[in-house]
Amino acid sequence: MRTAVVLFTRDLRVRDNPALHDTCASAERVVPLFVVDPSIRSSPNRQRFLAQCLADLRESLRARGGDLVVRQGDPVREAVRVARQVGASGIGLAADHSAYAAARQRRLAEACEAERLALTLFDGVTIVPPGALKPTGGGDHYRVFTPYWRAWQDARRRKVLGAPGRIALPDKLAAGRLPSASVKGGSPDVVAGGESAARERLTAWRRRANEYAKGHDDLAGDRTSRLSPYLHFGCVSPLDVESEVDSPEFVRQLCWRDFYHQVLAGFPELPRRAYRRGVTEDWRDDPAALDAWKEGRTGVSIVDAGMRQLVAEGFMHNRARLITASYLTKHLWVDWREGAAWFAHWLLDADIADNWGNWQWVAGTGNNPRPNQRFNPERQATRFDPDGRYRERYLGSRPESGRQKSGRQKSGRPGSG
Repeated sequence: MRTAVVLFTRDLRVRDNPALHDTCASAERVVPLFVVDPSIRSSPNRQRFLAQCLADLRESLRARGGDLVVRQGDPVREAVRVARQVGASGIGLAADHSAYAAARQRRLAEACEAERLALTLFDGVTIVPPGALKPTGGGDHYRVFTPYWRAWQDARRRKVLGAPGRIALPDKLAAGRLPSASVKGGSPDVVAGGESAARERLTAWRRRANEYAKGHDDLAGDRTSRLSPYLHFGCVSPLDVESEVDSPEFVRQLCWRDFYHQVLAGFPELPRRAYRRGVTEDWRDDPAALDAWKEGRTGVSIVDAGMRQLVAEGFMHNRARLITASYLTKHLWVDWREGAAWFAHWLLDADIADNWGNWQWVAGTGNNPRPNQRFNPERQATRFDPDGRYRERYLGSRPESGRQKSGRQKSGRPGSG
């Protein structure tokens, strides 16, 4: 193959990028392409992070003799247009599993067939691709995590790939303008995007990963990797992270990520419909309670601290995510879709599979084997923020005692005990 296009989506890196690696190995000239799709509505946090990721990717590609070609519009139409312009024989793309990604892949396959272009899909968004593991009892995907975890540990891994040494770009191809990172609004304390920042964070985490087993629920200590935004945008591959981190407990979290991706592949309506069969949804319409939750003024200090961390950083500690989600759905009885959408607006790492999968897990409509499980915010605060330092960090003062206002709730509902 003389010339090929690599369409970047959620794989914004040069290291361990199967689509880029294999295309560079098989083609003389390669066009690394990213298409800014105006139909995707994104928050200021994610717009800024994406712009930083693309700028960093362009620098990495230029250091190897190539460049990042940027276009705006429909990804399928623009990818085919660039392929025609450079006389490419094919397009490489990382396989993805949301409804939007699946539709994009289907339309791209049809367009490539019409244009006599070869379309090659590559795994790399997950460690074990959705569909690679089938439950022994039948079905197209695992519905419960524990048996999936057992099978996942034994699944074969592909080799971690290095970055291409040299990339040759076709002549006279305009690179295009990167989106601006100067975006108004959003969180004041977000991390910087890009593969370089991801590699620095992974290196630092590798030295501290042995703290994860004992400290991952310590809200004030914040002994977690904070790699999730970089995994979502593909600044680092989950396989690369697994290969470098020696912590079985942390690797289990990477498995959870894969688990929800195979759930999403099997149930694309995960963001919209209850996953659990036969579940009855009877949510309250309470705009005032929802607004108080969003703004971190429920009167329950551990809930309010988590919600304020979300808005300040575009991130929330995982334990706080469980507490705040449980409070909205199991105390206020507000629809999980409302909470998931609010998280999706602010979080840098709001992956469709993980964000909506976890919200359904907490709400009792998803994969939780104990759908009536509810997190008591007072007990959670006592256990995971015993001296109130997490709450003080985001509320400005330390709570005077472990007793907190219970907040508004509706009694007599399933799971309220």
